[in-house]
Amino acid sequence: MTVPWPDHVDEVLAGDMTAALAYLTPAGGAVVTAVAPVGLRDREQGTVTFTTSLGFGKKLQRIELDPCVALAYHAREHGFARGESFVLVQGRCRPVPPADRDWNDRVLGPAAERFMGPPRRGRFWDRWLREYYADRVPVTVDVERVTVWPALDCSGEPTVHGAPRPHGRLEAQSAPKKGTGPRLDAAKAAARLTRLPHVLVAWREVDGFPAVVAARVAGWAPEGIGLASGAALPEGGRRAGLLGHSYEAKLVGLRARQHTGWLEDGVYAPHTASSFRAPRNKTLLLLANGLLAKQGLRRARREGGA
Repeated sequence: MTVPWPDHVDEVLAGDMTAALAYLTPAGGAVVTAVAPVGLRDREQGTVTFTTSLGFGKKLQRIELDPCVALAYHAREHGFARGESFVLVQGRCRPVPPADRDWNDRVLGPAAERFMGPPRRGRFWDRWLREYYADRVPVTVDVERVTVWPALDCSGEPTVHGAPRPHGRLEAQSAPKKGTGPRLDAAKAAARLTRLPHVLVAWREVDGFPAVVAARVAGWAPEGIGLASGAALPEGGRRAGLLGHSYEAKLVGLRARQHTGWLEDGVYAPHTASSFRAPRNKTLLLLANGLLAKQGLRRARREGGA
């Protein structure tokens, strides 16, 4: 059944520069990362689309194993949407097609140009960015539920379009073999997150979909990072993902910190960390993107993922 969403939600889906993608891990956890959906959606078909690189084979493999994902439209900077609503889209990914240069040129290129400006062209840039543009694949999500909070901090009573929100208490997950406590310095991780304007936490809901809500660092202690949110955080303990990020116009100056870890009664114990920082200069950013795309695609081919 196609899920209808109202005009003010469609404005957000069409106009937000970035969204937070959450997907599930085999152990029942969630990973949350920033993506740029560049307005790709089909209201009549009830789908939203984002793109990813074949160089991120692990992400694609996990989506293939469990197609339940969520996209959180949580920030209004440098895009075209207005208002203060936090929009969470949950659904199932269709099988990811092979990379299609024609689709990238015909659909993705104009959509991205609206947000990022015209692409660099010329003999050098065409060769340098060949893998960056050519290895991107569309991931289309059949929407099952759209939850809209009236405020970007997820406070207030949400409105739901499509499948009802799941009811019932989430059962606590079994503890990891290495224990639930922090495996990283929680104070340092919290301090780094507080420097980033957007923080989001994700976990697996009782119906099998990832949930993503806005969060803020409320403190830290040896046992973990205290999180607060306008939405209710799950009770009990479970594997969860945490993302802090920022970005500037045309997606330059990106900064992101990702964690996987254990969330229990509002306290997050970080287990792993990764970070990314992109140049604020557009030329340097494209040089870096081209190099990363070449390296990622070579790695994916070695591992049989492309």
